[in-house]
Amino acid sequence: MIRKEDALAYHVEGRPGKIEVKSTKPCLTQRDLSMAYTPGVAEPCREIERDPDKVFDYTAKGNLVAVVTNGTAVLGLGHIGPLAAKPVMEGKSILFKRFADIDVFDIELGTTDPDEIIKVVKLLEPTFGGINLEDIKAPECFYIEERLNEIMNIPVFHDDQHGTAIISGAALLNALEVQGKKIEDVKVVFSGAGAAGIACAELYITLGVKRENLYLVDSKGLVHKGRQSGMNPYKDRLANGSGPLSLAEVIKGADVFAGVSVAGLVTKDMVKSMADKPIIFALANPDPEISYHDARSVRDDLIMATGRSDFPNQVNNVLGFPFIFRGALDVRATAINAEMKIAAVQSLAAMAKADVPDSVIKAYGGRSLQFGPDYIIPKPFDRRVLIWEASAVARAAVESGVARRVITDWDGYRHSLESRLGHAQEIVRRIIQKARRDPKSIVFLEGSDRRILRACQVILDEGIARPILLGNREVIEAKCAEFHLDLKGADIVDPLTFGRIEEYISEFHRIRCRKGITRREATHLLRFNPNYFGAMMVKMGDADGLVGGVHQHYPDTIRPALQTLPLAENTSVIAGLYMMIFPKDVVFFADTTVNIEPTAEQLAEIAICTADTVRQLDIEPIIAMLSFSNFGSTRHPLTQKVARATQIVKERRPDLRIDGEMQADTALVPEILNTVYEFNELKEKANVLIFPSLEAGNIAYKLLARLGDAKAIGPILMGTSKAIHVLQRDCEVDEIVNTTSLAVIDAQERQAR
Repeated sequence: MIRKEDALAYHVEGRPGKIEVKSTKPCLTQRDLSMAYTPGVAEPCREIERDPDKVFDYTAKGNLVAVVTNGTAVLGLGHIGPLAAKPVMEGKSILFKRFADIDVFDIELGTTDPDEIIKVVKLLEPTFGGINLEDIKAPECFYIEERLNEIMNIPVFHDDQHGTAIISGAALLNALEVQGKKIEDVKVVFSGAGAAGIACAELYITLGVKRENLYLVDSKGLVHKGRQSGMNPYKDRLANGSGPLSLAEVIKGADVFAGVSVAGLVTKDMVKSMADKPIIFALANPDPEISYHDARSVRDDLIMATGRSDFPNQVNNVLGFPFIFRGALDVRATAINAEMKIAAVQSLAAMAKADVPDSVIKAYGGRSLQFGPDYIIPKPFDRRVLIWEASAVARAAVESGVARRVITDWDGYRHSLESRLGHAQEIVRRIIQKARRDPKSIVFLEGSDRRILRACQVILDEGIARPILLGNREVIEAKCAEFHLDLKGADIVDPLTFGRIEEYISEFHRIRCRKGITRREATHLLRFNPNYFGAMMVKMGDADGLVGGVHQHYPDTIRPALQTLPLAENTSVIAGLYMMIFPKDVVFFADTTVNIEPTAEQLAEIAICTADTVRQLDIEPIIAMLSFSNFGSTRHPLTQKVARATQIVKERRPDLRIDGEMQADTALVPEILNTVYEFNELKEKANVLIFPSLEAGNIAYKLLARLGDAKAIGPILMGTSKAIHVLQRDCEVDEIVNTTSLAVIDAQERQAR
């Protein structure tokens, strides 16, 4: 559930909105400035003047799309105007970048005149490599797209029409195959005669549905021959039948129902009246024409798709437009033609039949994904969609003659697509999914902090953990009311009124009495210091893990846990690990928080602990032991220590891929690693970096977090017997959620052991 306050905070916090423009070239020195602007910029200008196609070489045009709307038909909101539509267009921009690495400018036009829209968009042609029309009402949208395709020499694509059509078209082909029906024989009934409904109907006919077997129903009933009310040329082409009929009458005996209309329009009786082995695409958002459970309750032989992610077979437009434009841009297509759309349909249909990688299955909670009634289209977050669909669209563009750039090395092109998107977002999503499989109780030390409370709202909504908030109940409940949060499912524990407090005090005193702690001091610490109380909750089994540190220095959070909880079995060292998330990659840094000058034996143990922790996240560690020397190039006690640590790990854990000592660039640049040091045992860039000292590790992660466009998640405390995780001071809500997910996974693994 997304709450109003959460959505508004998401959009307003930090830099307002969701997008920004970043430079891809350095602009730090006077020389940089002279290259970026005058006088250096004159050279590419002259080249483009001589050969206009050079614009793709010297500017961003070839990877730039305009998302254009006038806000007259915003999904679920209607005619809200161009200003109110801007957040939606920014969201669309994010999806282009996230799924296909395409840059976008959103353009909101203050006009409802189709000819004015056409004129403006045509004038933008020199700027963009493609135009994505969005949320423009029917029937004007049909005219606008048709006219722009006639007069423009770059791809123009109205996603409201073709996106749903392409995704549901792939689902249709596969559903018919599973049900054992031929496309030319089936009766298809559409509910909804707007942009999506008409485009879907026309595409289904292109795929093989006979026009005379397809029936279109709108708010006035069947679109039939001779009807006068509510008609337009686009409906006229789909008119069928000779008189008025209701949806209930038309749907009788139908093999396929496709709804792009409104919620609750289809009844159970209508579903019962359909043909054997029916196919239902109830795609109204956010609520379908009939709910999944209602449809399944009356027919166990149906295949159903919706627009929702919480049921099988989600028809989500994000499976289409990013990848269609990616393929079109990469061959500098002059249009997105019928052949390219059909190629997109066929690629998605074929991909659903391919074996699904374990990484995708894990990302979706470990559920089996195998071609059949509950899996007829790929999942939106399946990374392979980019490779399959974009390459199919690009090939169709080349073969149909609309490509200005011809690709001959298709294997190379597929490889380039694969490298466009890093694994960072996939890994973060996988961590959250893994936590959701078996949520654990996590105690939060700063239970009344606004960010902790907001993060716990997300944690509860996503089913990541069962939060325990430390603090005064009245204060926490008042803040929940102030921030409009509903934290039902979270426990609030006040140490001053906690029922087991005397038991906690006695146990803590027993542990620390020979370390100078009196019972009076133990009582004070347990009642008034949440760090000690939280650690005791974990020790006494009232919580599975602990998260804290929003307002505290790292030692103030970690020290009570170390004084309360023993080290893990067969462990003699505590260490801190950061997960550094870069735009396209994830790298793990250790030790960054605990051991100032570790010995070779301690370094080896840190490397082993880190490898085991990374494996908990379903990532195979590739470990580089860092130094200022490459494989003995500099003989010094510090480099020899790292070399010795590497050898210890190899002897103790021959299952691990590890090598060193090596410099950081050697570890991260395969060309250096495999050309100069071809004898190395990594063979690819490292994803785990073990630093030789706390000084090096701490400096490295903080520099990259501040200057390297990296987000640091952690520190993950390794070596403890329980899941103890410390937040960075002044961290954001999403970082708290991610750290909590890691704490849950840590607790899961410890419980399993």
